[in-house]
Amino acid sequence: MTIITNRRKLLAGMAGGLLLPGCDSWSRSESFKNVLSSAEDLSRVSQRLVGGRNGLAREYTLADLSPRHRMNGNRTADTSAYRTMLANNFATYRLRIDGLVERPLAIPLDRLRAMPQRTQITRHDCVEGWSAIGQWTGVQLSHLLDLAGLSEQANYIVFHCADSFGDTPYYESIDMVDALHPQTIMSHAMNGEPLPEGHGAPIRARIERQLGYKHAKFVMRIEAVESLDDIYGGKGGYWEDVGDYAWYAGI
Repeated sequence: MTIITNRRKLLAGMAGGLLLPGCDSWSRSESFKNVLSSAEDLSRVSQRLVGGRNGLAREYTLADLSPRHRMNGNRTADTSAYRTMLANNFATYRLRIDGLVERPLAIPLDRLRAMPQRTQITRHDCVEGWSAIGQWTGVQLSHLLDLAGLSEQANYIVFHCADSFGDTPYYESIDMVDALHPQTIMSHAMNGEPLPEGHGAPIRARIERQLGYKHAKFVMRIEAVESLDDIYGGKGGYWEDVGDYAWYAGI
């Protein structure tokens, strides 16, 4: 695991030297963009070669939980639809799963909580260089895709979110290797409590082998697609579209 571990240290070190505090004010540093871009292919190949398709990110114990877990990205989704759901404790929330699936779904939060659950204590690594350890509970994405009947034509999973930056909705995507990974979950709980608003309530993705900006918050819809070309800017995520970060953010 030396290659993966060393890249984690490299990114953390570069981030600490190049970026300002707080993921909500992410830097536009050309130097850091170049580091991420040049390391993207090497990271993906080395991570999957060394760790295998199902190689696990390190998991910790309750004693390791960070006393304060910083929030990355937006602290809320400032739309009337989201504020209404938040006010009624997400009773009207439905997680939509569609695209290249046989059975499109719209799953209420209480049903998600009643499904088989996975709890994992992992380290969140922000692109800015800070880290925090938290406990996450949710449904494995692979289970949800099985329920929906994922098509063999699907190559990517796109997370459509309730939050936005200006007029542009936030979204992220992963390929099927990460989508079917056992630690990729749609989390509804953090540290044994319902997921807080600032951490992406009611549902956020946990993609434990990638940097924090890939862990989409306020997820409303999961779409299976063959190509990312026609999704917003075509590069697989909001930050990728604006040219700030690489699509693959493996650690």
